[in-house]
Amino acid sequence: MTELSEQTRAIYEREAEAFDQSRSRDLFERSWLDRCLADVPKGGAVLDLGCGAGEPIGRYLVDQGLDVTGADFSPAMLEIFAKRLPQARAVWADMRVLDLGQRFAAIIGWGSFFHLTEVEQREALPRIAGHLAPGGRLLLTVGPEAGEAVGRVGASQVYHASLSSADYTSILVNAGCETEAFAPNDAESRGHSLLLARKNCG
Repeated sequence: MTELSEQTRAIYEREAEAFDQSRSRDLFERSWLDRCLADVPKGGAVLDLGCGAGEPIGRYLVDQGLDVTGADFSPAMLEIFAKRLPQARAVWADMRVLDLGQRFAAIIGWGSFFHLTEVEQREALPRIAGHLAPGGRLLLTVGPEAGEAVGRVGASQVYHASLSSADYTSILVNAGCETEAFAPNDAESRGHSLLLARKNCG
């Protein structure tokens, strides 16, 4: 499984166009996005972490009048994102060593964070949380329980992993965040498992 995890970037480079063409545009993610964005004012800074090609989530964020940064480690994905959403800022970034020099009112990692190994998630989560402004929210798709799994991107298998909800909560507490919701296999989100947390205001 570790070998498969090391191929994630190459897989997205190879499958970028096919992934974009097959990606659902019906915004089934909206209810969770709105929860994450509930306190973000117009023009607020939002990070789409693992932004992919920008549809539908990046588009939705831009349409809400937000100051959107799309970050991804696949240049092929970023190229599509930048052409599609010129109103947003597109930056190459690896969430394992994230250092954007900015804090955000919300960070959304839908379909991206769970590609990290369990060890990488433990190291990356505090760094990601450190990019939240006080009171800012973090929304991640994770797994329903600790372990590894295999998903698909286009014609390729791709690595997935998750920690337990208790581990996520513990890491986030140490990073100054409170877990607001953990929804394993959420039916309204087509079986995705969601983690929503908020940075302490103090």
